Amino acid sequence: MLNSLSNYLFSARDLPLTVLLAHKQSSEAVGLLSGLRHPVSGLDHILAMVAVGLWGAQLGRPAIWMLPVTFPMVMAFGGMLGLMGLALPGIEIGIAVSAIILGVMVAWEARPPLWVAAVVVGFFAIFHGHAHGAELPPGADALLYSIGFVVATGCLHAAGIGVGLIHRWPAGKVTLRATGVAVALAGVCFLWKAVA
Repeated sequence: MLNSLSNYLFSARDLPLTVLLAHKQSSEAVGLLSGLRHPVSGLDHILAMVAVGLWGAQLGRPAIWMLPVTFPMVMAFGGMLGLMGLALPGIEIGIAVSAIILGVMVAWEARPPLWVAAVVVGFFAIFHGHAHGAELPPGADALLYSIGFVVATGCLHAAGIGVGLIHRWPAGKVTLRATGVAVALAGVCFLWKAVA
């Protein structure tokens, strides 16, 4: 009995996954999973979104939560523009510049008024959102796709906040500033690629 059960399990692992599933992925699953995957599919998005969390952590309260809330809210608006097919010029340039500017803000430990920081973050969120919305996979559920990319973005912001909390210590401040320089330099590379 035990031997036949183990033979069954080992033979089942060799079957394609689609045969083992009770149903194929629906557009809802494709939409949500695609949305979750999209923000982490490119280093330009990852670095800019993590930098939002880093900068918020450097600024402290209330920016530590205000910036990571502002970004996804405005990004969802940009995503809607992309889903609707409305053209927004310079998407890749805007995303590259977001990495440069956000990296510089972290490197300089810039402390503008909260509303200025929120406007900066919100401005760049439109570009990121539009890029996500315009790349909705065919047959995917737009609402679930949007929820997915907003949730993934929030997770990247949270990662940035978690890492950014090292600014409490002198060595942490130096490390964060160096990270900001690295993000800004990567942004320059992204910009070069976008305009070339």
